[in-house]
Amino acid sequence: MNFINDTIQSLTNMRQRQLAHQIINLGLIVTSALMIWKSLMVVTNSESPVVVVLSGSMEPAFQRGDILFLWLGNSSFRVGEIVVFKIEGRDIPIVHRVIKVHEKHDGAVDVLTKGDNNDVDDRGLYAPDQRWLNKKHIIGRAVGYLPYVGMVTIIMNDYPYLKYALIGLLGVFVLTSRE
Repeated sequence: MNFINDTIQSLTNMRQRQLAHQIINLGLIVTSALMIWKSLMVVTNSESPVVVVLSGSMEPAFQRGDILFLWLGNSSFRVGEIVVFKIEGRDIPIVHRVIKVHEKHDGAVDVLTKGDNNDVDDRGLYAPDQRWLNKKHIIGRAVGYLPYVGMVTIIMNDYPYLKYALIGLLGVFVLTSRE
């Protein structure tokens, strides 16, 4: 309780100019993070250059909570590649392995995917009447990963109050820190 009282006292004692300086610093931190994310999107040619594995469908290759680094590129998809794709009508991307590649006469490529830990292919996950994925569905190819680091994201999504408390606490720390 003493910490909260000290924090409130610190904020009330700050001069307006110093408080404005701290708010600008907080804005710069947020803006820098967004610029880094957008730069990664451009470099990787992917709408989401980093994703967290949310289920156990790719075990043993990837565990729940692993962070994947994605790269879309322009090369053709190959059987065995791990791709991340989005299905129309669903918000959460899916991480699965390409098991079949279908090349059309016009040069377009369709792929069929399956989770390593699943018994059947993903046609049951696709939109109704969709049998293959094409390039517009695929966000990127997995090119690297960090094991279990994404558990923080999963915990914050499971407990949203914890997420808001941490964001608020970080904001308070930035506002009350003195240089």
